[in-house]
Amino acid sequence: MGIFKNWTRFEIIWLITFMLVNIYLFFAWSDSLLGLISSISGMLCVVLVAKGKIANYYFGIVQTLTYAYIAYGYGLYGEAMLNALFYFPVQFIGIYLWRQHKTNRDVKGEDVKVKSLTKKGWLYTLVSIVVLTIGYGFFLKYLEGNFVWTDSATNVLSITAQILMLKRFAEQWLLWISVNVLSIILWASALISQGGNDFSMLVMWTAFLVNSIYGYINWRKLYVNQKKEAV
Repeated sequence: MGIFKNWTRFEIIWLITFMLVNIYLFFAWSDSLLGLISSISGMLCVVLVAKGKIANYYFGIVQTLTYAYIAYGYGLYGEAMLNALFYFPVQFIGIYLWRQHKTNRDVKGEDVKVKSLTKKGWLYTLVSIVVLTIGYGFFLKYLEGNFVWTDSATNVLSITAQILMLKRFAEQWLLWISVNVLSIILWASALISQGGNDFSMLVMWTAFLVNSIYGYINWRKLYVNQKKEAV
């Protein structure tokens, strides 16, 4: 299959490992079927993003809808709204934008041209994150949601990272790393305080964290290689 062209041994091993862990949890801990579907589609999505593959968005469509439903059930309204109202429609925008900026060369199998943020771009990004996190946190508090400040931070960081992803900036992965760490804390707190059997959510976010670290390393390499080829 074209989307699996030029996969490294590491990418194949870690993807299969996390998928097997999710399947085990599904049977051993009576995890929810929806959680299993959301987790596996999410992992396929982020791995393909790290590879620079447009096909990531097709798995993203499935993951955003299922995850929004699960998050709503735990009172994580910020997560639910983020996925249903932002991530889901953004998948279609991403398919269009990435197709408009496809690379003509095959550098380790990626589909798109990679960019890098300037110092000025970083400044605007960080200021926006702080201001929006505070504002959205008070809104979630008004809705009487759970873990509002962590929920707010993960939402704002996620939206910012998604915008950088649409624009093909390698630095998106540094924000995704922060999102994944906060999301692990968020879901661990929710499962401990409210019970539930969606442990696949913790496995999924752990897998996302590993992938984000790898994604940043890979995209920086892609950026350097594409820059060399452009000379």
